Amino acid sequence: MADSADKPFIFICGADDFLVGRLGRSRYDELAAEVTDEFSRETIAGFANNVDEVEAAIARFRDSVQTVSMFGGRRLTWFKDVNFLADSRTGNTESVKTAVEHLQSILATVNPAEVAILITAAPVDRRKSFYKWCEKTADHTFVGAANAEDAAEALAITALTEAKLLGVTIERDALSLLLARSGANTRFLVSEVNKLAAHADSGKNITEADVEELTPNLAEGDFFEAAELFFRGDLRGVLGAFDRHFFAGESARPLLASMQNRNRLLIQLRALAPQGGRAPDKGVIERAASAFGKHFVGAGEKNAANLFSQNAWYVGKLAAGAKAWPLKHHIDIQLSLAEAFESIIQRPKEEAAVMRELAVKCLG
Repeated sequence: MADSADKPFIFICGADDFLVGRLGRSRYDELAAEVTDEFSRETIAGFANNVDEVEAAIARFRDSVQTVSMFGGRRLTWFKDVNFLADSRTGNTESVKTAVEHLQSILATVNPAEVAILITAAPVDRRKSFYKWCEKTADHTFVGAANAEDAAEALAITALTEAKLLGVTIERDALSLLLARSGANTRFLVSEVNKLAAHADSGKNITEADVEELTPNLAEGDFFEAAELFFRGDLRGVLGAFDRHFFAGESARPLLASMQNRNRLLIQLRALAPQGGRAPDKGVIERAASAFGKHFVGAGEKNAANLFSQNAWYVGKLAAGAKAWPLKHHIDIQLSLAEAFESIIQRPKEEAAVMRELAVKCLG
């Protein structure tokens, strides 16, 4: 591959707009240090919601790269937050395909000695001819995971890389819990690593206890507190959490959905436990996945209907933190949750009362 200095433009892309934008900002700052005249630097917004906006964005980009610097010297144009290269309704229209061909023709004729071009795009469809052309022609970087199977590993690498930049380390169990609580939100993950690093002990080591104390469970949305207290069997605590939830004007439906999803996992965990025995730990769950995972046909992606699609370490901790109810009680809870859904349809103005009745019925 030729040296990046020989490439006519820089193309940074990926599935995660946060990671793409972050690397894009870093590359832009490097280029801006060389193009010192601020009037020779321009950023063009590439985010577009429809065909007209795509065409307008490309027209602004064309005007920028074809403008001659007022005082001579090299110009810098950043085509930022481009979103019309994705496999989307807008991106797949014939008009946008034609506009992208026009964009390619512009890029093919620019003189890199006169103008430095940076394009950041997320998400992108790697099957499209424009992407393949950029891959061969540009100083090309694909950020993050290329597919869903590699997403978890990419998130772990992101967290570890950020920690290294901050001069701290993350314990293995701490990383597992952090990833489980962050879900697929890279922006939140990076923010949490920075927060944890600021609170790290004198040895600059982020521990599982740090994550447990400081990182909220974003993967369960805003309903983590209520679900956590409910499945610990803390009636007084969960009633207080419900009061705070409804005082903030929130709806019962997403709260019920969150509780149902957690209970589905706990039902499966309890089914793996010996009669009356302790819930399985991470090792047991991983071994069970080898034996039973093949039976979850059509539920391969992460969802509460498939225990083995979850982070094994996370569900092991989930089981350890829940009250040791028998399987029948979890099934009764699931039925009660379904009945509560029916009740809020029949009593739409009494959602808070329905949830309090549910808690008393299941935990009282």
